[in-house]
Amino acid sequence: MAFTEDQELQQRQAGNRAVEDYNQEEGYESSSSAESEIDTSEEKSRRPKENAFTQQRLKSINPVLTAKTVIPLLVAIAVVFVPLGAAMWYASDRIEDITIEYTQCEYLASSNSWTSIPDKYIDYNFRNNSKNVPDPQFSWRLTNDSTQRFEDERLVCEVQFQVPQTMKGPIYLYYRLHNFYANHRRFVKSFSEDQLNGKAASLDTIKNTVGQNCQPLSDVNGTRIYPCGLIANSLFNDTFTTAFLAVNGTSEDKTVPLTENGIAWSTDRNRFQKTTYNYTEIVPPPNWYKMFPDGYNETNIPDISTWPQFQNWMRPSALATFNKLALRNDSASLEPGIYQINVGLHFPVTPYNGKKYLYITQRSVIGGKNDFLGISWMVAGGICFVLGLTLLVINFIKPRKTGDVNLLSWNQEKTKRDEQSAAAAASGDGSSTGFEK
Repeated sequence: MAFTEDQELQQRQAGNRAVEDYNQEEGYESSSSAESEIDTSEEKSRRPKENAFTQQRLKSINPVLTAKTVIPLLVAIAVVFVPLGAAMWYASDRIEDITIEYTQCEYLASSNSWTSIPDKYIDYNFRNNSKNVPDPQFSWRLTNDSTQRFEDERLVCEVQFQVPQTMKGPIYLYYRLHNFYANHRRFVKSFSEDQLNGKAASLDTIKNTVGQNCQPLSDVNGTRIYPCGLIANSLFNDTFTTAFLAVNGTSEDKTVPLTENGIAWSTDRNRFQKTTYNYTEIVPPPNWYKMFPDGYNETNIPDISTWPQFQNWMRPSALATFNKLALRNDSASLEPGIYQINVGLHFPVTPYNGKKYLYITQRSVIGGKNDFLGISWMVAGGICFVLGLTLLVINFIKPRKTGDVNLLSWNQEKTKRDEQSAAAAASGDGSSTGFEK
């Protein structure tokens, strides 16, 4: 029996309806409806919430950079940056300071008499108001401190320096290290934060903490090192007398006392806490054996919460040449005269071709002496001014309609099509009019 196409289509539709009716009676859903529900649920679950942020409908501004906006902006930046940079450079230049390299003191200084320090080891900046003021004089002498237990720790470099005019306080004494790469990754992360916080950290903690661990200086034969790590082990240990002593005819009442109070950052007071270790659980770092030749006992474990020199040293510097504050006086000034400070020579720098300095300075409203800050601001302002002037000349010689949307290629194509359509329409109107006539 032959069927037409219409009859076959009707039979297939009837069969599908019968299957759907059967599924409904048995409690099943058709595959098509189930799939549609799954698709709908998936579509609803994946759709972002209906708000301006998720649907990316937030208002926005896309400024069009034209000569009228860019040139005034560059000039305004120059007007702000150049004077501020000049002010910062002036403030930095007004700071008086003295820099004395004493690396070679133990080799060049005489132990019998005072000798002049070679000029290449001296640098200073004084605001002399008169050309008649003579250049300051610097000298050194090498002596021995017999109170030191170890013979190689007894050398003392006595340094005398002249202040030609009043150096107003506050006065700061820094030590400077050159060619000491404290920013090396292995060095920077070699410490235990738990130990610094006063916790009795386990050996496993100080060896295996991710991001900071004391390797390779975590223990000695299984006994924990306190404080552990490379930073603590390399502690700068040159010593300084706690005063600028007035000498060689300078009145003794001009002696400027110095203190360690306030040389560490205020944030370090909460970071460094007294340890809870028992002295039998820990040993000093290897390089501290001259400070603690017999190890730790009940009374000599260092209290790092009251040790500002250690706190300063545990904050690694970013560059290979850096200053660390050692002593300060916030009230007194250095009056004209000759002063002396004694330096105990304990920290070796010649093995790695390093250098060490005394740095005596003041501070200004922008902090310490830093000519680069002001110069960089002036250079940035000068560049902006030159760019603004260049754009002004270019815009004057060869102006251009910057930001005209009609110059965009797709808009030009649309304009051309509109013109062609208008021309075609005009020609069509003319022909129809002529036909009617």
